[in-house]
Amino acid sequence: MTLWVVKIGTSLLRGIADRSTEEIINSYSSCIAASKKRGDSVIVVTSGAVGVGCDRLGIKERPEDMTNLQAAAAVGQVHLMGLYEKAMKVYGYNVAQILLTRADLSSRLSYRNASMTFKKLLAWGIVPVVNENDSLSSEELRYGDNDTLSALVATAVSADQLILLTDVDRLYSSDPRINTKAKPISDVHHPREIKPLEEMNKKVSDWGTGGITTKLTSARIATASGITVHLADGRNPELLGELLKGSRGGTVFHPHPTPIGNRKSWLAHALKPLGTIYLDDGACEAIQNRGASVLLVGVKKIEGTFSANQPVRMINTKSKEIARGISSMSSDFINNSLKSSIATDSSPSPVVIHRDVLVLTKELLL
Repeated sequence: MTLWVVKIGTSLLRGIADRSTEEIINSYSSCIAASKKRGDSVIVVTSGAVGVGCDRLGIKERPEDMTNLQAAAAVGQVHLMGLYEKAMKVYGYNVAQILLTRADLSSRLSYRNASMTFKKLLAWGIVPVVNENDSLSSEELRYGDNDTLSALVATAVSADQLILLTDVDRLYSSDPRINTKAKPISDVHHPREIKPLEEMNKKVSDWGTGGITTKLTSARIATASGITVHLADGRNPELLGELLKGSRGGTVFHPHPTPIGNRKSWLAHALKPLGTIYLDDGACEAIQNRGASVLLVGVKKIEGTFSANQPVRMINTKSKEIARGISSMSSDFINNSLKSSIATDSSPSPVVIHRDVLVLTKELLL
């Protein structure tokens, strides 16, 4: 049995001249149902709520302000879920709506609860349909794209394969619509190869400011957790059926040979750092080479405002990020301690970030 996560982009769901959104979802659902009949489990991460909402409301252009976007998403989400429910019911399967924001995965407990919910739904034979909660989430609580969300869902459930359906056939060295010399990339063999591709695509207008860059980020997150990622052309919905049978996408991102694990993935990717802690050389050496915790005595200064048990970045003396973790102290407490004698006179020095809730940047290729 294979556990699949399938991400379907907005451009694929808006409908085209000869196929409506409903017909497209029906085709995808047929492929998913066939996979489930073979004994596989499938989670769908869907975009499209804003686009479908705009269509329902007769809005010709995507709104730019947050209020109109959220209102359109609220209208579109109802219709979108109705289409998935109707399509899967034909094959005897129920669907479950899962709306997520960054806040929903902001603690280890909520992350674990989300994972358990997904696994229970799958055990019941249900198809979870996931979307970002665009109708309510504020900008700072959003992931900003469902590519990243799909990778986080895949890591939360320890999926085997992640399929990113998009409107290109594969990854290229640059936008083939602009550069005729763009080279196709069929395989990315190690997560460390993804970072240069991200940087390269960011330099190209249009191509790097949307779909491809976020898909590379998604692939980096998932492959670091041992998940194979397929970037595939979803404009022909039937192609999904071939992928779910074991065919490969236009570009395959191969998993890391030594995955980082669920906890480290959560620390690195599900959380948005709320502050920065600058460490001296001794503290950096201790956490990087000796698996130590961050002690107050090794802290030089901090930036940002955060409470105890919130995520932070750790920066070395060369202004380079070396780790992320959960601070056991608030920013106010650390600042007050640094101004007093607590940081240097306490013996032993208080723990600011325990090694069990710390992950090194070099492990993650961030």
